Amino acid sequence: MLFFRNRQGIVNVKMIITEEKILSNIDKVQKMINPNAKKQIIQLEEDAFFKDLIDSIKTYLTEYPKKKNFPFSVYKASYALVEYATNQFEENTKQIEGLIRQRETNISLASELQELVGNCQNKDKEWKAKVKQIAPRSSEDVIQALVIIGKAKNVEAENYVDALKLMQARIANLEANLHIEIDMERIEDRSKALSYIGIEVAEALKGIPTPAATEDDMIVTDVQDEYMAQTRFEVKPGLWQRVKSSRLVRALAYITKIKVVIDQPALPEGREQ
Repeated sequence: MLFFRNRQGIVNVKMIITEEKILSNIDKVQKMINPNAKKQIIQLEEDAFFKDLIDSIKTYLTEYPKKKNFPFSVYKASYALVEYATNQFEENTKQIEGLIRQRETNISLASELQELVGNCQNKDKEWKAKVKQIAPRSSEDVIQALVIIGKAKNVEAENYVDALKLMQARIANLEANLHIEIDMERIEDRSKALSYIGIEVAEALKGIPTPAATEDDMIVTDVQDEYMAQTRFEVKPGLWQRVKSSRLVRALAYITKIKVVIDQPALPEGREQ
């Protein structure tokens, strides 16, 4: 059993959780999920400290003895934390969608370059026009390599061999999308942490009636308001509507689906997702 202390006094003495301690924990969580912070959560599964912080907040919300007298400062800070996490999760979703589109573009370009290399090797009558057509979407060294391959008369010449190696390397890199995979893993880990906040804290908040603010409460929360103004994303309306729709609750499943799309080589499935 847990025991609480607020401005009205100590409820029990076995284990005391104060308003100040919970506000401090909320602040620590907020800093850990701040995209501009130097130290951020890396892997949710391995970050016991982050989970302990969330658990302490959830426990305070769910086991507070008299919900009608719940501290306004903690309610406001918890609500703001969920709002902040929700907005960031939506930003992450946009980034993931952008990475999927970029991956599709890279795979398409790799296939196009592979075919064009063959056109240049076989001296296709339209190879020059095709190289010119792809120029706006390719780097200068790629275009130069294609021209060398197209004009080469000796396939054993050093410049021809080098040009062919360059093209093979670029095509392999586009197909592998290594940098996109790394970015996906980074965003996935952040999204798991953000969804964890939604699953644990938002659900606990739903069981607490909105408390009325006193003058002391407004003074205590002024400092946190300033921090939120400096670090939060643009606040969007309808927070509780987004929480009730269980978007964050389904976040882990959503991220898993995204990863399946990324792992699939075929383009149509990616576009559907």
